[in-house]
Amino acid sequence: MAALIGVTGPNSRLPLAWWATRLSLRLAGGQGLRLTPANMHKHKRDQLQGLIIGGGDDIDAALYGADTGRAPADPERDAFEIELIEHALNTRLPLLGICRGAQLINVVLGGSLHADIRPQRLHTSNRRTPLPRKTAIGCGNGRLSRVMQQPQWRINSLHHQAVDRVGTGLAVVARDLDGFVQAIETTSSHYLLGVQWHPEYLPYLAGQRRLFHNLVRAAEKSRPEALYD
Repeated sequence: MAALIGVTGPNSRLPLAWWATRLSLRLAGGQGLRLTPANMHKHKRDQLQGLIIGGGDDIDAALYGADTGRAPADPERDAFEIELIEHALNTRLPLLGICRGAQLINVVLGGSLHADIRPQRLHTSNRRTPLPRKTAIGCGNGRLSRVMQQPQWRINSLHHQAVDRVGTGLAVVARDLDGFVQAIETTSSHYLLGVQWHPEYLPYLAGQRRLFHNLVRAAEKSRPEALYD
């Protein structure tokens, strides 16, 4: 039976990221389960073997001690996903954060964010696009380097926030041409990886497919965990 992996997102009626992530998991041999603040009560007993924290709205700046952010936040989703991240950390469920998800994992582990990196960019366009028009440069260490199998790779960009101070137990494993963090991962044996781009929109690139393939392989070795006792 395919490993069941929870995929978080907003209470959206047009969940494009969910559809793309579900397809990427299916191509990797896994099964996705959509989790939102509104439907969470239906899935409390589901036995997950992995978790993806998806992209979306800005994280409430108060969570990392900054001034009020410039874009609308979603406090209900923040609280919902923080609880799930803590659950994954406590049970060692394989965990992948995508864009906002990577940022929130960093915040949960005591890190902070740049609330808006756009004025600080010098070498990379601020244009938001799901197409692979930007570059990530690996730091030559860790799990991500083994997954991507190349020193740099093409990525997309739909964000204006980024990891600033790195959380406890995390390491930076990729940056962009402006030096902003593009990926983090844990320094422990727990499968925990966060990427700033959206690999679910890039299934035609082998390295992006491997991100989901490796998560599914880790999930297959993981003990199923209910979201709540």
